[in-house]
Amino acid sequence: MPLTCRGRIRGEEPSRGDVDDALGKFSLTLIDSLDTLVVLNKTKEFEDAVKKVLRDVNLDNDVVVSVFETNIRVLGGLLGGHSLAIMLKEKGEYMQWYNDELLQMAKQLGYKLLPAFNTTSGLPYPRINLKFGMRKPEARTGTETDTCTACAGTLILEFAALSRFTGATIFEEYARKALDFLWEKRQRSSNLVGVTINIHTGDWVRKDSGVGAGIDSYYEYLLKAYVLLGDDSFLERFNTHYDAIMRYISQPPLLLDVHIHKPMLNARTWMDALLAFFPGLQVLKGDIRPAIETHEMLYQVIKKHNFLPEAFTTDFRVHWAQHPLRPEFAESTYFLYKATGDPYYLEVGKTLIENLNKYARVPCGFAAMKDVRTGSHEDRMDSFFLAEMFKYLYLLFADKEDIIFDIEDYIFTTEAHLLPLWLSTTNQSISKKSTNSEYIELDDSNFDWTCPNTQILFPNDPLYAQSIREPLKNVVDKSCPRGVIRVREESFRSGSKPPLRARDFMATNPEHLEILKKMGVSLIHLKDGRVQLVQHAIQAASSIDAEDGLRFMQEMIELSSQQQKEQQLPPRAVQIVSHPFFGRVVLTAGPAQFGLDLSKHKETRGFVASSKPYNGCSELTNPEAVMGKIALLQRGQCMFAEKARNIQNAGAIGGIVIDDNEGSSSDTAPLFQMAGDGKDTDDIKIPMLFLFSKEGSIILDAIREYEEVEVLLSDKAKDRDPEMENEPQSADQTTSGPPEVDGESPEDSSLNSHSESSSPATTDNASPSQQDSEPIKSKGYVRFDDECTYFDEDEEEQPETEEDSKQDSKPLHPIVADWKEDMKAIRELKKEMMKKKGEL
Repeated sequence: MPLTCRGRIRGEEPSRGDVDDALGKFSLTLIDSLDTLVVLNKTKEFEDAVKKVLRDVNLDNDVVVSVFETNIRVLGGLLGGHSLAIMLKEKGEYMQWYNDELLQMAKQLGYKLLPAFNTTSGLPYPRINLKFGMRKPEARTGTETDTCTACAGTLILEFAALSRFTGATIFEEYARKALDFLWEKRQRSSNLVGVTINIHTGDWVRKDSGVGAGIDSYYEYLLKAYVLLGDDSFLERFNTHYDAIMRYISQPPLLLDVHIHKPMLNARTWMDALLAFFPGLQVLKGDIRPAIETHEMLYQVIKKHNFLPEAFTTDFRVHWAQHPLRPEFAESTYFLYKATGDPYYLEVGKTLIENLNKYARVPCGFAAMKDVRTGSHEDRMDSFFLAEMFKYLYLLFADKEDIIFDIEDYIFTTEAHLLPLWLSTTNQSISKKSTNSEYIELDDSNFDWTCPNTQILFPNDPLYAQSIREPLKNVVDKSCPRGVIRVREESFRSGSKPPLRARDFMATNPEHLEILKKMGVSLIHLKDGRVQLVQHAIQAASSIDAEDGLRFMQEMIELSSQQQKEQQLPPRAVQIVSHPFFGRVVLTAGPAQFGLDLSKHKETRGFVASSKPYNGCSELTNPEAVMGKIALLQRGQCMFAEKARNIQNAGAIGGIVIDDNEGSSSDTAPLFQMAGDGKDTDDIKIPMLFLFSKEGSIILDAIREYEEVEVLLSDKAKDRDPEMENEPQSADQTTSGPPEVDGESPEDSSLNSHSESSSPATTDNASPSQQDSEPIKSKGYVRFDDECTYFDEDEEEQPETEEDSKQDSKPLHPIVADWKEDMKAIRELKKEMMKKKGEL
């Protein structure tokens, strides 16, 4: 936790949902970064770290963890550490005392994970209790029915390595069985796999297919299992899938999800950041041209936003604004440089390092980006940042003599752990050829290029890669949404008129509801007043009706996006600019519906001071303390507008309201904008921002330690530069705002991460989804209690990871179509309620 400068211990911090399943109270970051220390030539530190693991780490904890994350991070980390420990021991200088202790820990952990495979299919349960295993009352797990394809298909490298190292064949057998089952369940006509599968029946739960979240490392491990284990069946499977990917999903330079049964139909019009690994896999495959094309497109997105957003649309707008410091793009950059020798990729790596130091570096590490548009931070530095990002960036710039071992003797796991290639000839007790697999002869000369000698194929000629990149230099600025066009061409090529268009739909029209029913679309009224649309294709009257339903849902989502973009309000940023922070800490803040609009006026800079009374609900007793400063107030006991007037009358130049709910955080609670009091608020001229308790405590702690703390209130964080540390500090300073990112449109700065976010004034939202495509979650609701207008930014808009995608789909997406009259009535009712509350 680089903002609060302490480790994240599960159970001691507010739950973040599925993302916490990676934490098992087993010193995750320590284990995950063991082999990074050796790569960085920190051999003494590696030896000390191994001793800490052996002394302190306990694997027998009563904690429910992700099988997938535990495998790639902890089991992989222990095996990578063991691989390099025995290498150092053979060299004769370090680790002379080592006697396979890490391997024994890995074996212990492997046995703890095996009960998860106790299913009829052989696919593992997504979670397991480290102490109690599965299905016991104490285990608190074992009732799940679904897992993601990557979760079940990203085990073979670690499990096979464990078997080859120890001679215990059971691990490799279990991992192979899971891979065999996934292969058998592929969609035979398209040769694609879905995102989520039922672990008991083998039915596809989510039938969209891509190379990003939920599937990514399944493809990676098929090819790498062939490299590590020498089993031709893995290569044949990969080649079959790869042919399908390039036929349906690849739309250069884009990679768009499709439906496995109708692969010419796009499942969504956005891409997630995890697909950035794919160019690197294509390099290993030997298909260099599309790798260069996709990588260049991703780099253009990064140059626009400084980091790769967690998801972005086909016209390169931000879809999910978070960036948890993912390493996949750096990984592909490293492999492309290895394949081409083009110094252009060194410049790409330099940009990555400069952006990390400029925007993510904080006093206690590197903080994830809460929003790439504002530059706000999240108190999070995942273990993969040290395990992968550091490793790939170092290797990108390292000369051969900078590395104390031959990196070519190892293969990288999906977590960048190093496994030695000599395992392919060790303890071979499992048949190399699966007898029950069927392969299709494919006419693809690229298959001859698998695992190529790049010196022969691409003799380090930078002009080769440059010629491929050049046409893509302006692809992001041109912003051509090709994926949407493809959907429409496919949907309407028959020329038949759809039975119901989204723009014509009325929720109160019985005839429209009957048409929805025929198309397999049902209308659900939620407790909070919203309306949810859900499509189940199997409930449609016919396959044609099911397609009409899918088209209707996609139209409704697009219609929602168009209607809501103009009404979005962006989050704001509170940046601590005084010593010793110097702008490194950026906090996500909620805006206000009144006062100075920081997106249209100059940013406000000043020292902070607490108001008395702290709630700011009466005339301040310490006006001299807040005069010319930014006043800190506590939420509660009166309207936000009243607080703003009181501090403004005392001479404050701005205000920050801190939540009175102890422990609240923008990481776990929906961000909201502060509402007015139902009266005319034009008299309020100062900017007002809201911070949750956790973010507010960072400022309060800084005051206690450094007394004088200066902050910048703005619509997005100001770029840091070396001169900032030498700038004179003044208690009352207003400066002009930072420039917009080149080419960024106003809708790129929306409060919600989705581009299809709803307006602040929406309450009765209908949310379409479909079982056969990407579930889209709801956001943008309004509560009239506690004077706040809420936005579901974090809880319901978290980007999907492999762990998220194994959950049952919870499809929610807000739309506003024909409920405008209802909305108008509700807004009028709210004003009346606020007016009466003010009079009371």
